[in-house]
Amino acid sequence: MTHTNPGPTTSGPTTLGRAFTATLLLLALGSCAGKQGARPPAPPAGPVAAPAADSVTIALWRFDENGGTRGADSGPYRLHAIAGDDTRTDFGRFRSARSFQRSVQSFVYVPYNPVMDSPRGFTVEAWIDMRSVAPYELQPIAARWSTVPGEQSWVFGVVGQKLYKDSPGLFDDMVVGAPQNHLVFGFVPENAAAARGTYSITALPMDRWVHVAATCDGEVVRLYVDGRMDAQAVIASGIRASAAPLVVGSIFNERKLTDFGGDLRLENLTNDALLYQFDGSIDEVRLSATARHVFDSAPLR
Repeated sequence: MTHTNPGPTTSGPTTLGRAFTATLLLLALGSCAGKQGARPPAPPAGPVAAPAADSVTIALWRFDENGGTRGADSGPYRLHAIAGDDTRTDFGRFRSARSFQRSVQSFVYVPYNPVMDSPRGFTVEAWIDMRSVAPYELQPIAARWSTVPGEQSWVFGVVGQKLYKDSPGLFDDMVVGAPQNHLVFGFVPENAAAARGTYSITALPMDRWVHVAATCDGEVVRLYVDGRMDAQAVIASGIRASAAPLVVGSIFNERKLTDFGGDLRLENLTNDALLYQFDGSIDEVRLSATARHVFDSAPLR
């Protein structure tokens, strides 16, 4: 609206009114020009594709089965897995996934194979969707870490709440100073020194899929969250080889496993059948014989 002079002899806009109108016009034009020259908002992050079994893949468990206890390995060595009775098939980040709960029968088990030992160049990665944080000091994603003496190589998981009432504290030394809900990678060095751990700077989200990875090249351990390097630590040696199997979603004494009656399950449970369990879904677990820096299935940023 144009403001007019109320005087009896003037019917056009005043000088003040014309200046006010011109100012509004300039502001409008400047706003439009700013919008035209501004950088458009970045598109939301999204994955490229499911991870591939490439030339450096040791094993890749997609967990795309519609049911049952078998977990097929898409890698070159066909290290097929067996799931416990309380491990369910669920919607995954890519097709299906495995859903885990806090039960001793909730796990995915892969028997030991020498190709799993890759001390100087190694990557473990997965997509995870957590429902809750473990009451113990660590919630395992995947591990070659048995409670049998001498059968410990590495463990990849999430720092728990550290409620030590019932926990045996197997991983206390790895998570000293680490906040709960942060990614952690621990391992026993080749020189048989004490186990050490590295944890992420970023806290992991709950109730949504996130890509996580840990790499080791014999000199540096690096942790990645959604494809971006989040933390790193210098190390003096690679990962110690052992006869430990690979277990996804749990840690236990594999000597308590039995397939009597058809399904693989833990029996004769005692204090060494430890309740370190993942609560949530895990998809696309891949082991590689190199320290990866780029992840084909991680979100685009």
